[in-house]
Amino acid sequence: MFPIEVRTHTALHVVKGAVVKVLGEGAKWTASTYVKGSRGVLTVKFDRKPTPEEIAEIERLANEKVKEDVPIRVYELPREEAEEHFGEDVYDLFPIPPEVKTLKVVVIEGWNVNACKEEHTRTTGEMGEIKIRKVRFRRSKELLEISFDVVGV
Repeated sequence: MFPIEVRTHTALHVVKGAVVKVLGEGAKWTASTYVKGSRGVLTVKFDRKPTPEEIAEIERLANEKVKEDVPIRVYELPREEAEEHFGEDVYDLFPIPPEVKTLKVVVIEGWNVNACKEEHTRTTGEMGEIKIRKVRFRRSKELLEISFDVVGV
């Protein structure tokens, strides 16, 4: 069993994949993340507040990916090789300092690819169910904050 923070952090990647599937590529750039215990917040660059139906679909797709129990692969690669193989998808809005020469890249095949130094579960099924608690759109900054809990397991 993984510590709750590891499961919650892994859930950030699953939620982000669902956000991109529902809201499109315009929501692919993560602006910040927060994890404390079973609570997580994913903040993405976006231009509007999603509808209640879109929010429900994000939660449904995220939990479908959890139930699929797919592998989470972590590759440790030289930065140039990671950029060559994964392209700009490996990065988010927060830059990785240029002195970092080796990247850990987390891949949930067909779902999410991100450079990430945190620990992750081995599969999506090891994290628990995802419950979206609150969604806040900050119009002035064009940021969408999705707060969620990880429950069960």
